[in-house]
Amino acid sequence: MTRSLHHLERLIGFPSVSRDSNLDLIAYVQEVLRAVGVSSTLVPNEDGRKANLWATIGPAERPGIVLSGHTDVVPVEGQAWSSDPFTLVKREGNYFGRGTADMKGFIACCLAAAEHAATRQLHTPIHLAFSYDEEIGCVGVRRLLDLLKDAPVKPRLCIVGEPTLMQAVTAHKGKLGFRVTAHGLEAHSSLAPIGVNAIYMAADLIGAIRTIQKDLAERGLRDGDYEVAYTTLHVGKMQGGEVMNIVPNRCSFDFEIRYLPEEDEQAIVARIKAAAEEIARSYRPVFGQARFDFADLQSYPAMNTPVDSEAVKFVHALTGGNSTGKITFGTEGGLFQKALGTPAVVCGPGNIAVAHKPDEHVSEAQMAQCDRMLERLVEKLSA
Repeated sequence: MTRSLHHLERLIGFPSVSRDSNLDLIAYVQEVLRAVGVSSTLVPNEDGRKANLWATIGPAERPGIVLSGHTDVVPVEGQAWSSDPFTLVKREGNYFGRGTADMKGFIACCLAAAEHAATRQLHTPIHLAFSYDEEIGCVGVRRLLDLLKDAPVKPRLCIVGEPTLMQAVTAHKGKLGFRVTAHGLEAHSSLAPIGVNAIYMAADLIGAIRTIQKDLAERGLRDGDYEVAYTTLHVGKMQGGEVMNIVPNRCSFDFEIRYLPEEDEQAIVARIKAAAEEIARSYRPVFGQARFDFADLQSYPAMNTPVDSEAVKFVHALTGGNSTGKITFGTEGGLFQKALGTPAVVCGPGNIAVAHKPDEHVSEAQMAQCDRMLERLVEKLSA
């Protein structure tokens, strides 16, 4: 068993679902690094139950290469797994377990590379950035980036190891998520016209969001390199009402905007809020306080690294490939770009198509390909 697969077996054994602590996993990573003489820094969350890890191998005073991965995974409840999702199982050249593709496979390869790098004299440092709570909106890494903003030297490049089948990905969409609450006026349902039905208000606004989506799909910006070529709007959850015979005075729904990097996402938000005000105004002859409240839920910026940049050429030199791609799901890469001005490329083992599903897996061949990429990285950065 290779060192990366050894580490993967250990990492899968930690059920680091986003709702739970990741400290046991982080302690394992610290011990692996400590054994080869590499110190690390923890950046905890507010209650100390979770932590980011930052480690540097090589000269810290020089701009280095960040290997970025998240330690949290999505839940397994309600999924029909063929084996224990928190025990690594090999079948027909694939390794099964929650997080194998998304994205403990990459972290395992990083640990193997760190062990190798610790035996070499590097002229350019390798940084390990392992975060918590990525799966719920790239939450944890922000505390780490706040710390790195004040560092005297910023990283030269960030490689985010999300599963891309080891293809260099140069761009992904950004995301804004909101909870909208409609405030109406309750009444007995037999006297429904004297009330203002908050569910109707919400439904009207959802209809307006769908109209805006139709306009974006038909006349908005397009980029055919994405599987969905335009900016998308999506309502994913709705709650309202108590019982049938009460006109509901409150209804809420959650919606998201997944926008192209070139999109003016705030202009879309402004359109939706303008539609909300127009709808609320139409109900105010009956109830003068009819309104919509908007609350931010989660967000992360788009990532967009020029395909002809030195960052992309550097990653191609590591992978031996020359193709690039764009992805619709988000990563921490956009945050590294926005917070630090560090160009980012997404490249890691596994297929996003199996992530978040039962029997998630990564192939032995993909792990080996990632190992080779990181071995080349160590060689390139060695004196």
